[in-house]
Amino acid sequence: MKRHNIAPRPGWQDFANSVGFTFHTIDNEPYWDESAYYQFSLQQIEQDLETPTEELHQMALDLVPDILADEQLLQQLAIPKPFWDYIAASWRSGEPHLYGRMDFSYNGTGPAKLLELNYDTPTSLFETGFFQWVWLEDQLMRGQLPQGADQFNSLQDKLEQAFAQLPLAQPFYFSSVTESIEDKGTVDYLMDIALQAGLNCRYIQLEQLGDIEGQLVDMDGFPINGLFKLYPWEFMLQEDFASTILTSKTQWLEPCWKLLLSNKGILPLLWQKHQGHPNLLPAFFADKQPVEAGWVKKPLFSREGANIELVTANGQRLTEDGPYTDSGYIRQALAPLPQFGDNYTLIGSWVVGDSAAGICIREDNSLITKDSSRFLPHIILD
Repeated sequence: MKRHNIAPRPGWQDFANSVGFTFHTIDNEPYWDESAYYQFSLQQIEQDLETPTEELHQMALDLVPDILADEQLLQQLAIPKPFWDYIAASWRSGEPHLYGRMDFSYNGTGPAKLLELNYDTPTSLFETGFFQWVWLEDQLMRGQLPQGADQFNSLQDKLEQAFAQLPLAQPFYFSSVTESIEDKGTVDYLMDIALQAGLNCRYIQLEQLGDIEGQLVDMDGFPINGLFKLYPWEFMLQEDFASTILTSKTQWLEPCWKLLLSNKGILPLLWQKHQGHPNLLPAFFADKQPVEAGWVKKPLFSREGANIELVTANGQRLTEDGPYTDSGYIRQALAPLPQFGDNYTLIGSWVVGDSAAGICIREDNSLITKDSSRFLPHIILD
């Protein structure tokens, strides 16, 4: 695993804007960064990332029936009791799931360590599945990359295959919150893939969802029988229309049982069942007690590094503010992100259906990867 500097493509910003990647720069700071790339060997990809991703994914799925059968675990995960039966029904009826992303700490030499599962609303899809692949092809054509360079990236192909094969209601709606350009870009990308797979698709703003006699409807009053929502389930269950979820016949992507896996509480449960697994970190449920050296404290529900607190082995304390202060916490052993110069590097490993589908790289100037972190492309080259 190496980090290489490279000259950015001339005019890449104009191309990005032309294909809808308008959030490549956020608050005048680069989000997409092609001034460098990461290089992996094929063995690192296949043995250290791809295989563990699929194994950990199956281990996580195997926990779902255990959680649903244990009221104490549902309480520990802060799942609202009125939705216990609904979540159980969504699992037992086999409601299909689409995708997810695992985040790893990996330095190219030891086992990749699972930091969390983003299994409900992961973004960075367009950047991974399309834009970094185009970067690879362009830089190969320009002679800026060694011939034979490849990329671990079947994300777009696997998403299209999934949309073609999943038994989805039609028309199938896609939704995001109005104010997020990044969320809208992610949903537009997914909807475009679904259209290419032959689905009849429509977009609706999350704020435009309505209710008629307990059925979720669009602005024209038509029933929404299928909906992809880029909005966390834990927020959905707190909205004014939460009771409609229980009565509506809507098919959801992601299904409601994914709420159990996107919860940070899945990490101590995985450790309890598979203690000592090389890709897992010791993790435990915790109250609000202070964090000790070599540990991280995370809320059950948290995104983009918000409300994370960690103490390094030498006692350095790092914290991030955020809104996730109303649920429980977990403690997880600290697996510091590898450092390349001033950059701390996080690897996201994608799953589509039950198969590993590629990786993405995020860099931050801190050990806590935040929403301001940069996205860098990667190659495979032995």
